[in-house]
Amino acid sequence: MEQNRTTVTLRDFLTILFKHKWKILATFAAVVGTVTIVTITTPPIYQATSTVLVKFGRENIYHSEVGQSGSWISLGHEEMVNSEIEILASRDLAGRVVKSMGPEVLYPKLARNLRDKGKSEESLAAAAVSVFKDSLSVEGVKKSNVIRVSFQHDSPKIAAQGANLLVDFLKEKHLEVHSDPKSSFIEQELAAYQRGLKESEDNLAAYRQKYQTFSLPEQKTLLLQQRTNFDTVLKSTRSQVAELRQKLSALIKQMRNVPEDIPLSTVTDRQDIVDRVKNTLLDLQLKEQDLLTKYTENEPLVVNIRKEIALAKEYLERQERDPKKVQTTGRNVVRQELEKEMIKTQAELAAQLAKASALSAQVGQVHKELQNLSLRENELDRLLREREMNEKNYRTYVEKAKEARILDDMNLRKMANVSVVQKADVPLSPIRPRKTLYVAFSFIFGVIGGIAFAFLSEYTAQRFTTPEQVEKRLNLGVLVALPHGSLARSLQSAGKIKLRHPSEVERC
Repeated sequence: MEQNRTTVTLRDFLTILFKHKWKILATFAAVVGTVTIVTITTPPIYQATSTVLVKFGRENIYHSEVGQSGSWISLGHEEMVNSEIEILASRDLAGRVVKSMGPEVLYPKLARNLRDKGKSEESLAAAAVSVFKDSLSVEGVKKSNVIRVSFQHDSPKIAAQGANLLVDFLKEKHLEVHSDPKSSFIEQELAAYQRGLKESEDNLAAYRQKYQTFSLPEQKTLLLQQRTNFDTVLKSTRSQVAELRQKLSALIKQMRNVPEDIPLSTVTDRQDIVDRVKNTLLDLQLKEQDLLTKYTENEPLVVNIRKEIALAKEYLERQERDPKKVQTTGRNVVRQELEKEMIKTQAELAAQLAKASALSAQVGQVHKELQNLSLRENELDRLLREREMNEKNYRTYVEKAKEARILDDMNLRKMANVSVVQKADVPLSPIRPRKTLYVAFSFIFGVIGGIAFAFLSEYTAQRFTTPEQVEKRLNLGVLVALPHGSLARSLQSAGKIKLRHPSEVERC
């Protein structure tokens, strides 16, 4: 129910348009008429455009003032173009154009108004410059080195003249900004460094003649090489000394644990008797074995043999337990080898110590010679550095003087890296107002405004137009709808209905 109550049908839309057609037409006429009058009465504004190409040139290359002679690009593409845009949009450049053309020519109405108010010429020029800057447009073309300069004025000729003058003054301003008149300063510095170079050369020659120091670097190189060789050999010798001392210490420790003499053999003083008893014992044992093959163990012969064997064994056992022995000893071979190695190591150690002492003395002597040489070399190096520095600065300023003369000559010839691609032509048609476009838009906005005004009037009115509105708003059915106003009168004149006064209805 709520959705039906708020739905607007095409019939309702057309009814509103038909009902408020005069309001729509009046609004349309007012909008179109107003826009047309304003468009016709507005003075035309013309725009003249000139394009400028900015190239990489000497102004964008940085030259070192001192030190190594060299140059490199100091600005990138974007920075270079933006710099020229700022120069074009500067107030100083606009003031030159205003001064060249005259405020009365550029803005005669502004000049009359300010003079009527008693303003000075400076105030008039400042106001004209402000208006000129507001009418000026400077922008860079994307992905290029081109700058577009546009100037707007109500006179097409003045618009073109103003744009072209601005571009012409750009070259002068560009050279003023980037020029660096320094040739006189460089010439003075060049003469000073030339005198300094001659003085340093004279001092160096006098010092060499006095101390005969013509080959100090070569002599120092030779001494340094000798000291390096001595140091290398000395380090190697000291390393060998340390190794020999370690080896000698190890040999001494080993000799403490090795005896000087070792036993060779041990014999007794009755060794011959013992040997004969051993032989007899062997014969008895063999004889026992032979008798056992013939007789039993209880046989007297066997018993006697065994007694003799027992006596022989007892004798041998007593001899083994007897301490009266003779021991043979001799020199330990291992200790002898250790003693030989120790003697050899001691000899090598003494030789290396002597060698190290001699090398240390040689290193000390070379070091002393180097110290004596350094005392003279320091002064010689100072004189050499002074001469080299003066010579370097002199050569640098010779090149700078040449470059300064060339740059001064190029500035006199107004040679810059800014060139005009297209001069501003006198525009044939204004950029505003665009009468056809404005009138076309006035038709569109007139129709839209009229329809909007009709709907606003309809929804703010305190009455119903159709029976459907009554049913939607009051939620009641409509039994009959009576015409009203002009529609009722037209139907009555056509004889389709008959209108009666309310008093007649009461009498009925």
